[in-house]
Amino acid sequence: MVCSMSRKGNCWDNSVVESFFGTIKQYHVYFCNYPTREEATRSIFEWIEGWYNCDRIHSSLGNLSPEEYERRTVGA
Repeated sequence: MVCSMSRKGNCWDNSVVESFFGTIKQYHVYFCNYPTREEATRSIFEWIEGWYNCDRIHSSLGNLSPEEYERRTVGA
């Protein structure tokens, strides 16, 4: 595995991750209050595994959720 690092101040170098972080913030983080780091970690993990990967459709995946896309492509 080769580490990929963005140039300082250039979000376009890693636009996929930047988009993902923006989605987390817009749909989840800004609506939550995390008393501890552990609660934030658990809450964000549950959001990703419970909604983002299971239910949210992605245009880059042919309007399928990541879970459905994987089921169709790996199971084929």
